[in-house]
This record gives sequence, structure tokens and C-alpha cells, in this order.
Amino acid sequence: MPTFFAPDGTRLAYRVHGDGHGDPVVCIPGGPADSRYLGDLGGLSAHRRLIVLDLRGTGRSAIPEDPSSYRCDRLVADIEALRNHLGPTRIDLLGHSAGANVATQYAARHPKNVGRLALITPGTRALGITITGEMRRELARLRRDEPWFPAAFAALEAITEGTGTDSDLEAISPFFCGRWDAAAQQHRAASRPDNEEAVALFAAEGAFTPDATRAALAGLRSPVLLLAGELDVNSPPRSVAEAAALFPDALLAVQPGAGHCPWVDDADRFVATVAAFLE
Repeated sequence: MPTFFAPDGTRLAYRVHGDGHGDPVVCIPGGPADSRYLGDLGGLSAHRRLIVLDLRGTGRSAIPEDPSSYRCDRLVADIEALRNHLGPTRIDLLGHSAGANVATQYAARHPKNVGRLALITPGTRALGITITGEMRRELARLRRDEPWFPAAFAALEAITEGTGTDSDLEAISPFFCGRWDAAAQQHRAASRPDNEEAVALFAAEGAFTPDATRAALAGLRSPVLLLAGELDVNSPPRSVAEAAALFPDALLAVQPGAGHCPWVDDADRFVATVAAFLE
């Protein structure tokens, strides 16, 4: 696995998928978790070469000496170091889930270095967009006919009310997937973060400055794709639409029947949408 050094000397690793066409697409995972769960994004690597970063302290990237460097805004420097390592003047950037918070802050700080920006079922904390418990319940109720619904919905209620436990976090897993079959369960297990410190400090105080980020992105000239999953309780389509309204040149797409990882639910539809945008 190729590596490079972050500005603070931390060795970071990335995976390369496909040989594609044009400049590479730098992909930032959510979690923060081992980037292996992204795979080749359902076959997107047939269209573009994917550079999939393991964020510091995850996957095969080293644990930093300074734990405060796990903070979301500080990860922006790692993306810039990767861009310099790869060589292109500009990069196309794709962020999934929490990784979209890193991608949006990178675009705000380095707008001239971004070609196209794809935000996949994005986290929106960097933009100051709040997701309410009722928004999550509304989407969850769409799954009321599923056999697992009663236990999962009870767990979601507990989490929403602030009384949830670790077992409740596990119980709501089906709500993250468009279908809850063996493949989805396996993928869900592979996407769980295993560095608790990285997760805890990602959103530490100072990680997000929404007003400044919004102001910077208001002048972003790069085209932006925001792709939501129709059934995604983590990043509801309504919150993704609100995020789309903040960009001057935004395309909002809602993938039918998809959850938080739309390339798992319907790879062909996902790849068609994202490849068309990137090309």
C-alpha cells in the first residue's frame, strides 16, 4: 500500500483502485474508519482511478503523536499533503458520511485546488445543518413492514431520547442499509470504526466553524454533487437538500431505495450517477 507523510510527520496510507481516465479522484471515508469499506465504490474505479485515503489512526495509516490532530478541521492538511504527493494541481474530491465534513472544509480552505466535489450521503456538521430526531423517525417509519423494525425502532427512540446504549447502536444498523441481507450485514460490520479515540476527537471543540465555512463555500466555483439515500436515517435527504442550497453550482440526487452506502444497495445506479458527474 503506498504511503506519504502528513505535515506533522505522520505516515498515511492510501489504496488505489482502477486505472480509469483523467486525474484521480481522492476519496475520504467516514467513521473515521478503515477505508476498506469503500472498496472500489461499486465499480466506480472502471471510470476513474480512485485514491482512497486511510485517515490518520485508521486502516494502515499511523497513529499520530498528537491526538488532537484527529480533529476534523486539522485533517484538511492531510488532504492537501496527499494532493501535493499525487502531483495534480487540482483534484476531484469525494467524501462519504463524516468524510464529507473534511471534504467541505478542504474546499472552503483550498477552493482553487478542487476540480469537482462529490459528497455522498454527507455529514453536515461542518455546514451547521442540524438533523432532528423527528427527521430520523420519519424515514425509519418507511421500514415498518420489515421484520426487524420493532426492535430497531425502539432502539432508535432510545438513542433519540438520549437513553441509548451500545446495544441500541447495534440494533439500529438495519436503518443504515437499503436492504438488510447477508451482504449488507457483512458490509456494515466492516465499516465500523475501531479507533475510539479518533472517533471521539473528530468533532472536538473547534472542529467546525459553520459560518466561516458557509461564507467560503458561497464563492466556490467547482461543481458539487450531493447524493442522498432515500432511506438514510444518518443523512436524511432533507438535510442533504439543505446542504445543496449552500453551493453555487450544486446537483442534488436522491437514490431510490438506498441507505447510507448507496453503492452497496444499487451499484449500477450509484456508479451511473457519480461517473456522469465526474466526467
